[in-house]
Amino acid sequence: MLDKKMEDQLNKQVNAELYSAYMYQSMSSYLEDSGLSGMAHWMSNQAIEEMVHAKKIYDFIIERGGRALLTAIEGPPTEWKSPLDLFENAYKHETKVTGMINDLVNLAIELKDHATNQFLQWFVAEQVEEEASADEIVQKLKIIGDGGQGMFMLDKELGQRVAKVFPPPPSAEE
Repeated sequence: MLDKKMEDQLNKQVNAELYSAYMYQSMSSYLEDSGLSGMAHWMSNQAIEEMVHAKKIYDFIIERGGRALLTAIEGPPTEWKSPLDLFENAYKHETKVTGMINDLVNLAIELKDHATNQFLQWFVAEQVEEEASADEIVQKLKIIGDGGQGMFMLDKELGQRVAKVFPPPPSAEE
């Protein structure tokens, strides 16, 4: 059974993950409008992954006897100065989410909630990857500058991304 304080904080994280999905989809729309369909594809896949993260936490709350609550999602930004500005914002957002995950781990430790702590370790590792991925793109965009062939090549590279989603649960026939 989840401690009420932990349940409340996990529900806030569900909202934060859904906001992340909303923000990344907004970024995808901006990039698509800018003619960068590969980068838009990358962001759309990022949005899908954030929805998966939200669902994973949502399911965990229920599995532990809590109630998953869906609350209003704040509207995301819709404009950026450039692709570099957009990806810098994505990186900054991922560092914020890392802090939120770390706060959840600290709360789980404080409450001696070993099951939640263990569950959250997947997110700890995931955030290392999320930050590194966004930062790598930021660094490439800084090298490329304002466009040209480098932007075309990076756009093409980012268009190859496939979203990481969890496998479906086994069917009743298995």
